[in-house]
Amino acid sequence: MQLLMAAVLAASTLVSPQLTGPFPVGTFDAHLTDSTRADPFQPAKNRELMVTVSYPARRTGTQAPWLGRGLAQAIDPIISSPDYLDIPAGSVDWSGTLRQARVDAPAVPGRWPVVLFSPGLQTPREFYAGAADDLASRGYVVVTVSHTHESAAVEFPGNRIEWGLVRDGKPETMKKAIDARVADMRFVLTELPRLHRWVDMDRVGIAGHSYGGYTAGETMVNDRRFDAGINIDGAMEHTGDGGTYAPGKVVKNGLDRPFLLFGGDRGDQELSHVDTSLTRTWADFWPNQRGWKRDVHLDNGAHSGFSDLQWSVPQIAQISPQRRAGLIGTIDPQEALNAQHDYVAAFFDLHLKHRATTLFDRPRHPGIRLVR
Repeated sequence: MQLLMAAVLAASTLVSPQLTGPFPVGTFDAHLTDSTRADPFQPAKNRELMVTVSYPARRTGTQAPWLGRGLAQAIDPIISSPDYLDIPAGSVDWSGTLRQARVDAPAVPGRWPVVLFSPGLQTPREFYAGAADDLASRGYVVVTVSHTHESAAVEFPGNRIEWGLVRDGKPETMKKAIDARVADMRFVLTELPRLHRWVDMDRVGIAGHSYGGYTAGETMVNDRRFDAGINIDGAMEHTGDGGTYAPGKVVKNGLDRPFLLFGGDRGDQELSHVDTSLTRTWADFWPNQRGWKRDVHLDNGAHSGFSDLQWSVPQIAQISPQRRAGLIGTIDPQEALNAQHDYVAAFFDLHLKHRATTLFDRPRHPGIRLVR
């Protein structure tokens, strides 16, 4: 009986997806402080951020943990709760699950284009490590950013956890969050040359998921150093709960640089520029966008499937089929992952490396539809 109980209580270690690019990947975390800016959520302090840098590397070093031990302990009760995975706390060994990237592996010299990534509202940056590492394996330096005090939790050096302080969805709270995010991304780009010597600051992209997709567009409006961007399944507004429609500048002004909309489904609704049932912002943005644009849709994909839940949820036996479908959709998980990796890389290859692709003319992946 004791052996059976131990088996039931043992946390599952998950397997991260193999990299699809030609390069092994190195990674490190960095603690940044913006001495010129007060933290909007704690004005008595300067703004502090944690970022993860993934880059083409030599195949040496130990594999990085998916989540640091302190963050794993802090986030497990939240991510396991009925609001998210709805599994018993302790079911998954988050810190024992390893990424394909290796800690502090020697970088491959070169001039690598840069992509900054912003996560979803209140979501730790670590839940996009798989996508970041895969893009890095295709020849990019990828920087994922935690937005301190908005993210549910951020782990800083010395086992310090800074908790999320966003307690409501009021319009003023959402405006504070998007303004902080834009300033965060601009600051991180400024700091990047001292973090990694092989970055090419003349070729810079930005992407984000959910509120991070809004962040990508709004950052490009405010900073011309960003050459191309992707909004992954995110409304571009800070309307908040019950507020008056408040679209971002990117919606009202558009951009003169390339921007990709990459949407999924929520039940019978889809996020696209031809369907306004979830948000008007994509439809309003579309005629104002002056640069290259495409609207790519992942049929039968779901909102959280654009994060690392796409590969982790199918490995967690305790998740019900209904919860699984709500989180990552009903599309084959591997096909969804392949499509996401290929379309994100193809977009940045086209606009930062000037490599031709036919993926935006005719889809080659199951579930991918080009919205006209």
